Amino acid sequence: MPTTKKSTPKKGSLNKAAQYNDPSHNYLHYWDGRDYEQAAEEIMLHHMLHGRKFKHAVDVGGGYGRLSVVLRKYADKVTLAEPSQQQLDIAKDFLKDKPKVEAKLAQAEKLPFKDGEVDLAMVVRVIHHLPNPVPAFEEIYRVLEDNGLFMIEFANYANFKNRVKHTLKGKKMPVDPVDIRTGKERSGKNDIPFVNHNPATVKRQLMEIGFKVEDQLSVSNFRSATLKKYVPKNVLVKMEKALQRPLAKTHFGPSTVYLLRKVAK
Repeated sequence: MPTTKKSTPKKGSLNKAAQYNDPSHNYLHYWDGRDYEQAAEEIMLHHMLHGRKFKHAVDVGGGYGRLSVVLRKYADKVTLAEPSQQQLDIAKDFLKDKPKVEAKLAQAEKLPFKDGEVDLAMVVRVIHHLPNPVPAFEEIYRVLEDNGLFMIEFANYANFKNRVKHTLKGKKMPVDPVDIRTGKERSGKNDIPFVNHNPATVKRQLMEIGFKVEDQLSVSNFRSATLKKYVPKNVLVKMEKALQRPLAKTHFGPSTVYLLRKVAK
């Protein structure tokens, strides 16, 4: 993710806010017409956090606070830690009539919290911009208290559709992140990485740092323009709610979610 002026990014991090600070790219409007995707991610939060209560939760790279307000249902305090000033400016208006969320300009690899200051960290739709997410994972480990929870969603390259494609071509599923941008996108003025990750690789990286996987989900399982055109949203949402956990072990959908616990070293 992009950096602040006071910090120096570690290897593998991004060094600019790029499109998220581009006035022509309003991430709030990106979600117009994506009601199913929004519902799927809210279901994800409820599945993972139901019955839990936190003192201080942090939405790392949470944009304009889209899911921060949902997270507020489970935490006494929520901080939106976002590296794009434009996103924080949008958040001021978006959050003004909603449950209180504190917003701070910060990058995932350098969070403005003391060691062990938070008990829940959430990362959603972030590491597709991080070919090497390990520095961010290490920083989240640092700010979490012992036994604190980390919920991460990421673009899953090993989804069912891709597995079928690779099988038909006789190719193995790649272990390293896969850049899915076109050549034109890579040469654009707001060029930032956009990768899909192998869930097994992400899990290994997290466990090597000191996290233990406690739960997992398959999310946005019916993210299809065709399905959204012909199947009513309420039907898709009911299917999503019923199948996020049963489909998890097969990494069926385009998004994988892990709930992890910090293991004290």
